[in-house]
Amino acid sequence: MRLLTGWLTLLFIACGTSKDGDFTLFSVEEDVALGKELSISIQSDPTNYPLVDRSESPSSYALLDRILNHILSSDNILHRDEMAWELHIIENDSIQNAFCTPGGFIYVYTGLLNFVESEDELAGIIAHEVAHGDLRHSTDQLTKQYGIQVLIALLTDSDTRLLADIGASLVQLSYSRSDETEADRYAVRYLKDTPYNPSAFADFFQRMKEKDSDAGMFQFLSTHPDPGNRVEKIKEEANAN
Repeated sequence: MRLLTGWLTLLFIACGTSKDGDFTLFSVEEDVALGKELSISIQSDPTNYPLVDRSESPSSYALLDRILNHILSSDNILHRDEMAWELHIIENDSIQNAFCTPGGFIYVYTGLLNFVESEDELAGIIAHEVAHGDLRHSTDQLTKQYGIQVLIALLTDSDTRLLADIGASLVQLSYSRSDETEADRYAVRYLKDTPYNPSAFADFFQRMKEKDSDAGMFQFLSTHPDPGNRVEKIKEEANAN
């Protein structure tokens, strides 16, 4: 009974409403703490995550940093000063994907960087991942997958093997269609406050969808499922006043 009471007290303290109005089990500070633990685990596993060092590709990182800084200047960002907002490149040309850990640690594969055709398209991808972090979708999905007890345990006592397992799952973490709709919408809102063309994000999805066909070659489409009429909705949001 005492153990149950303790868990209920912990849940009561942790639960609340996030800035976007959604119910949440964790604080932003806990998001960042969990993200740091996962990021450390990812960076200590060069076999599965061969990270590109900043000194080896300064121009690529300069481009990504410029895009990220433009996006973070948007008035629509909810947690600009509370999250880490770090960008990392993973060298794997066979994977066309990107993911964001809790707390704003963003990872982009070279396979996806090679696919984009413009800085505007790349800005759309980065804005979308920022939205997942800003709206705390990663934490929500990991909570559903692993349970609140597991994530709370990681915050109080790091488990190297479990962190590695969760880090691996982030690559394949599939967001809900409602999360994707929200991330698309917020990404466009961010981009409207930047020099980038939000409609290019719709063009990126259209081209990827056409080339993907039935082969299922683009991991980005499986981890970021189409919520329905995605291209049209992004363009509508981009053209809205």
